[in-house]
Amino acid sequence: MLKIAYSPIYQHPLPEGHRFPMLKYELIPEQLLYEGTCNKDNFFTPEPVDEQWILKTHTKAYWEDLKYLRLEPKMIRKIGFPLSEQLILRETIITQGTIDCCHFALENGISMNVAGGTHHAYSDKGEGFCLLNDVAVAANYLLENHLATKVLVIDLDVHQGNGTAEIFQNNSAVFTFSMHGKENYPLHKEQSDLDIELKTYTKDEEYLNILFETLPKLIKEQKPDFLFYISGVDILETDKLGKLSVSKEGCFRRDEFVFEQAIKNKLSIVVSMGGGYSPKIIDIVEAHCNTFRLAQKMFF
Repeated sequence: MLKIAYSPIYQHPLPEGHRFPMLKYELIPEQLLYEGTCNKDNFFTPEPVDEQWILKTHTKAYWEDLKYLRLEPKMIRKIGFPLSEQLILRETIITQGTIDCCHFALENGISMNVAGGTHHAYSDKGEGFCLLNDVAVAANYLLENHLATKVLVIDLDVHQGNGTAEIFQNNSAVFTFSMHGKENYPLHKEQSDLDIELKTYTKDEEYLNILFETLPKLIKEQKPDFLFYISGVDILETDKLGKLSVSKEGCFRRDEFVFEQAIKNKLSIVVSMGGGYSPKIIDIVEAHCNTFRLAQKMFF
């Protein structure tokens, strides 16, 4: 069975007019249930993560500044969310959701988190709507518990996974692959193990050809035994922050190819949703739901 991490706390209240589409976290499960792609048994509600796992990835000073709401105003502005106890609780639950997904993926081949993909969180700071790096925490959890020996992070969000790159810059057990817009946030990019920068307005054919050529070779060379996939839908031509021109069908084919590679190579995969900022919430929700539909169809 496809197991999906979700909690009502994912949809966090934000000031009116805030540009982050928090509503998607409520609408994605509703749509999947409504159309019959999933039933209630597919969803599980994570608990807050134990801080020992946070501290395997994030510095003690940063975590305590988060936990006790002591972040500097400058960093709060960089993160982009008003700081609160509920926000921090939300982040710990999302992070545990991705850890829990690892166990389900090892059992079933795949598991998914309705949120997560918070790849702009560094070891010692947050930015870009990211406070804790759920994928990095979960990858370190796997390695620490000898559940994996080589992890491949496939980051196809339109923005570079700068925080993930920084966290694993000296860790050969985790290979970070980020395919992102060259002229997009973040202005200063870190060095992933493999960065592919895309020109503004890149369309389906070019985008998919690069992915089709790169990912199989990467899996063959690196020989990972576990995959994390950040499936941001901010690559869409409708996205107001993305600067690419990928269609909904192109986004669908991207997800399909990543899943094909996982199945072909018998690799467990955990999917975190990443970003999406199309003006119409239906475009975001539909593209994200396609990822879940494909997982259900291809793995079960």
